[in-house]
Amino acid sequence: MKKQTTSNRLKQIMSDRNLRQVDILEMCKPYCNKYDIKLGRNDLSQYVTGKVEPGQKKLTVLGMALNVSEAWLMGFDVPMERMAFKDAPKNFHSSFDNIEEFKAAYDKSKLRGDKLLNAIIENIEHLNNDNRKRLFEYSQNLLTNQQMEEELMPNAAHESRKPYTAEERQADEDMLD
Repeated sequence: MKKQTTSNRLKQIMSDRNLRQVDILEMCKPYCNKYDIKLGRNDLSQYVTGKVEPGQKKLTVLGMALNVSEAWLMGFDVPMERMAFKDAPKNFHSSFDNIEEFKAAYDKSKLRGDKLLNAIIENIEHLNNDNRKRLFEYSQNLLTNQQMEEELMPNAAHESRKPYTAEERQADEDMLD
């Protein structure tokens, strides 16, 4: 659940790390240049004062520059730490360093035959290790966003009825989809 604002989180970081807005802008420059994103003094000033919330691209740049989770920076009650590739499961590294091991593990899984997953696997084969690492980090961010969305989903239909089983929740979500 969202408990803070981006403004509050930026102020907290500035206070904790003894940073000024100009310091944050300097930290963001390499990411802005790399991803061709414009983040100016006025943008950051409006984020800090709470007049404007940053868009996804600028939020990502701020998260990378400050080394914090974008979800945390948005004010959600999630860990502040940014998920890094070094935090991946132990078997993840070997799987992505050797695509054949990854494919073998995939073939043994119950997901075999899913066309979308097959296409993803095929794409992964063409990525270099740096981009495979980025893919992992991006998928972790997607998972965090999905978990936040699920947490925010209304549950009014079953609010008064207990217990609400996982099967009932899935049936309701399938119906809504």
